[in-house]
Order: sequence, then structure tokens, then C-alpha cells
Amino acid sequence: MAKSRYNKSLTVILVIVIIAIVGLLIYFGIDVYRKYYIEKEAGDAVKQFEDQINEIASISGGAGGIDGNTTPIDVNGIFDDKGNSTSDDSGNREGSGVKYKGYDVLGIIEIPATDVKYPIIADYEMSIDAMNKAIVKMYPGTINLNEVGNTVFVGHNYHDGTFFSNNKRLENGDKIYITDNTGRKVTYEIYKKYETSTSDSEYMTRDTNGKREISLSTCTDDTKMRLIIWAREV
Repeated sequence: MAKSRYNKSLTVILVIVIIAIVGLLIYFGIDVYRKYYIEKEAGDAVKQFEDQINEIASISGGAGGIDGNTTPIDVNGIFDDKGNSTSDDSGNREGSGVKYKGYDVLGIIEIPATDVKYPIIADYEMSIDAMNKAIVKMYPGTINLNEVGNTVFVGHNYHDGTFFSNNKRLENGDKIYITDNTGRKVTYEIYKKYETSTSDSEYMTRDTNGKREISLSTCTDDTKMRLIIWAREV
């Protein structure tokens, strides 16, 4: 009897272990698939954006283009009440004309230290839907990318390396590159990183003393705080 109960106990433990292992495999499998899916779609949007800018540069006789050294193309316009770009009869627009999952692509953010390269999208309401899809430009702040003042970008921390998951690894001196819809690529250097409460919004409207600066915002790994990074143009 004792041996029978012992065998049954071992069987139960083995079944629990197997279920736990299968659960972990499914969990990590979904995580890997999700990361692959995000990276692929984001990469396609980035390429489409770059192709669009280079096409405009070609039409305009060589101005602009994704190299950071040419004259910006004037394609600026205005937002509608949801922060999405609008076009007038001449084709002027704040966005690039590229859409990503229903949102206007304003530009590209690159952070080599964490292997980040994503489209920046516009969403005046800062909806969860938008933040689940890409890096979102926060409002209030500058109207266009790479303007004088403080431009705020928000991204999720999914703990899987996507979006701003690895911002905690960034250090002072690391570079961030922002390409706007004119093809202008501006280099920013990190000079401050800190954690703050979820209710703190001072970093959104901070004074940059007439300089171009950006702020990155994401949650900490335990989601209890915000991790904020400041960077200035170099």
C-alpha cells in the first residue's frame, strides 16, 4: 500500500512537472513568436518610410534623403484632433504619408546600444492600442520631430527586448538617432537616466534652454515606476 501511494505521488508530481514545462515552453514560444512578428512588421514599416523619403528626395532633385547630411524636404503640415496628420491640396503633411497599423508614421527612432529601430507613430490620445504597436510621440511637446524643445517618446517594456524593454541598459553617452519626415537624421546623446513615480509628468514639459532634446519614457520591470531618459542633440 505504501509503495502504491508512493508511486501515485511520483506520478502526480511528474504530471505537474510536465504540465509546468509545457506551459513554460508555450509561454516562451508565444513570446518569441510575438517578438519576431513585431520586429518584422516594424522593419517593414521602417523600410517603407525610408523608401518614401528617398522617393521624395529623388523627385525634388536630390534634396533630403535618409543620410542626415542633405537639405530637409518641406513636407510639414498640421494634425487633426487625434494627432494624425492631414493633407491639403498641395500634399503638405506633418506625417510621411506612410501608415503603420492605422497610424501615421512620423519618423524612425534608432538606439544602437539596445538594437532598437522602430517607426515613431502619432496618436494624440496616447491610447493603449497605439502603444502596443510602436513607439509613440507624446503630446504635449514639440509638434514635429527634431524641433527645438523637448520631444517625448513613450514605449512599452515587454521584458523581451522589443520597444523600450532594454532602456535600463542604456547609459550616459549612448546615442539615439531620430529621423524625421524630411529625411533629417539628428543625433542625441543620453545625459540623464532616472526612475520616478507614475504620476510625475514634469519631464514632459521641461525647459531645454532653446536646444533640441528628447525624453524616453517606459515603465520599470516591476511596472511600479517610470524609467525616464534625457538626451540632447550633439
